[in-house]
Amino acid sequence: MLVHNILKSKSDDAVVTVPPGSLVSDAVKILAERKIGTVVVSKDGKTADGILSERDIVRMLSKQGGAILNEPVDAFMTKKLVTCVRNDNADSILQQMTDGRFRHMPVVEDGVLIGLITLGDVVKARLTQLAMEKDALEGMIMGH
Repeated sequence: MLVHNILKSKSDDAVVTVPPGSLVSDAVKILAERKIGTVVVSKDGKTADGILSERDIVRMLSKQGGAILNEPVDAFMTKKLVTCVRNDNADSILQQMTDGRFRHMPVVEDGVLIGLITLGDVVKARLTQLAMEKDALEGMIMGH
């Protein structure tokens, strides 16, 4: 299964972005309201300059306390992004996410942010694929 198949299967393919300089408290509000785990930091809404996840925020809260809520997101975002393209294989993406211990990956092509896939998206797609393979094998065994 390819990344573009996962993007097509998502109910909402919009990527939630915040501009650099936004306060962490604003990002926290967006995460809570949208029930999402990450925001992409983007100066223009089209490029991925960084990513800020719930885990990033919790780590910094534990180190520096609540004062980080009044700091800009770009002070805490992950700047060295791991991205993928539409034609990447889901299994390799799953391996990268597992190895890197992260759950969100921007999909970028020609420098433009075209989507975001999560570990959950990849696992769901893989389980769907396995269920289809199982059904096909059972059909072959039963002569259908």
